[in-house]
Amino acid sequence: MGSEYTNFNLVTQIEAILYLKGKPTSCAEIEELTQAGEEEIESALIKLMSDYAHRPESALEVVETPAGYALQLRHCCQNLLENLVPADLNTATLRTLAAIALTNPILQSDLITVRGSGAYQHVQELLELGFIRKRRQAEGRSYWLEITDKFHQYFEIDQLPT
Repeated sequence: MGSEYTNFNLVTQIEAILYLKGKPTSCAEIEELTQAGEEEIESALIKLMSDYAHRPESALEVVETPAGYALQLRHCCQNLLENLVPADLNTATLRTLAAIALTNPILQSDLITVRGSGAYQHVQELLELGFIRKRRQAEGRSYWLEITDKFHQYFEIDQLPT
């Protein structure tokens, strides 16, 4: 490591490592990166965890997981993640969403005819993400699927062409 990095105290070094790694990091990895001993690492981790625990206004926390230690978003802030981080939709799910948006509303049975049985899973995923809503057909056994305001906001579409 560079000399600037080693000038930080161990707690700060570990905090930086956990932030930069972005995933759980084992004590062995932290030891290797900091060149500190196991007892020093454990003591510094306890201090770091305590520091975050005593900052209730912080959006972050340090937690121990089976895979190691992680700097992560507190559970109370997860709703921000869902609203700010783009949804990770695969191509097939995006195509299903496009089919719903272009017909809006569309009967689920018609969607399955067009997109195949895999669309059932896509519909479930899109419902969970809030891009579509589902309502029972007045007469019949299928459901109407339609896009939501979240769809318009996320894709920055005011109105689809008719």
